Amino acid sequence: MKKDIHPELYEITITCACGATIQTRSTSQEIKPTLCSQCHPFFTGEQRFVDTMGRIERFEQKFKKFKKDKKGAKKS
Repeated sequence: MKKDIHPELYEITITCACGATIQTRSTSQEIKPTLCSQCHPFFTGEQRFVDTMGRIERFEQKFKKFKKDKKGAKKS
């Protein structure tokens, strides 16, 4: 193998937002994910819904008038 072409490999501790830690090796010195296998709904079986900044409410407000028009509309 050629010398000095491979990136530096570090032994690191990955710390998730939930507090779980995982020991691994990586070319990055620090990894901080927001979800891991211990807190992700797919792996835990827990249903969590995260609404970021009221997106659903904004969508419903925006299209509320179309819902009303559709109910009151007559077919020709």
